[in-house]
Amino acid sequence: MAIDLWNPGHLEFGATLLTALLLGLVHGITPDEHTWPITFSYAIGGYSTRAGLKAGLLFSLAFTTQRALGSELAWLGLSHWMSLPNLDSVLYVVIGVLMLAGGVLMARQRQAVHWHLLGRCLTSGTPESTQRTQRWVVWMPAVHGFIAGWGFGAFALILYGTLAPSMPSAAWGWVPGALFGLGTTLVQAAAGASFGRMAAQRQLTPDAVRAIALATATRTLVWGGVAYAVAGLFGLLAPDWADFSVDTGIKVHNLAHLGIPFLLAVGVVVGVGFSSLWLETRRWRLRSAESPPSP
Repeated sequence: MAIDLWNPGHLEFGATLLTALLLGLVHGITPDEHTWPITFSYAIGGYSTRAGLKAGLLFSLAFTTQRALGSELAWLGLSHWMSLPNLDSVLYVVIGVLMLAGGVLMARQRQAVHWHLLGRCLTSGTPESTQRTQRWVVWMPAVHGFIAGWGFGAFALILYGTLAPSMPSAAWGWVPGALFGLGTTLVQAAAGASFGRMAAQRQLTPDAVRAIALATATRTLVWGGVAYAVAGLFGLLAPDWADFSVDTGIKVHNLAHLGIPFLLAVGVVVGVGFSSLWLETRRWRLRSAESPPSP
């Protein structure tokens, strides 16, 4: 049973399901603008392995729900949204606004951080407002996951154009999308846990770790939101320019052509996320070295 993840044709039932799962794994591993920046932002903001895993799971399970729904619609011949002009550009704007909203929530959590500096205890925000904000933050990855899942690209084209329609009945129409989402979930959940662990292992006090994680998440969401919104508006105003990409010759989707989607995925996570994590960690270590020990 040969599996072609680059351009699968009409396959047998078992091969179709396996292809959907494997494509989901590839989608989760490769830099994707609809997954990595969002998973990183909320996972790093959780400042623990458990919280990061939870953020990755919530995002990916909501994404899986959307892909299963989209797969069923494709089987029923109702996938007309795929032909809507500038669909991804509109979604970029929506996702950008959501990321900015998430950044505001993270900023509110930052204001409630309890930390010590030069012998002084600094705290702001009421416990009630902090708990309310934290509840919003917990569920934001799920909102992002469901909305981001409607994005259309090479993976969606294969899923909705080839795999879902090959199912024997409507009862099976949703399964390729669910398996695709499951493959992505396995990777994104592990990535979320890794990002959360990365935030926790800063070799600083718990208060400093939390402050670093929330500052990193806030910047990633805010600047990432701005980048997404600008990219979306650029795509709406100059679609021909926005579609520009460089052919790498790599026969792996998300790596075959590098354009705005790749720049968003890598630029937000590496350019904003990792750089903020490094800068904040360095700043807090310098601050800790300069602060006198507590009596």
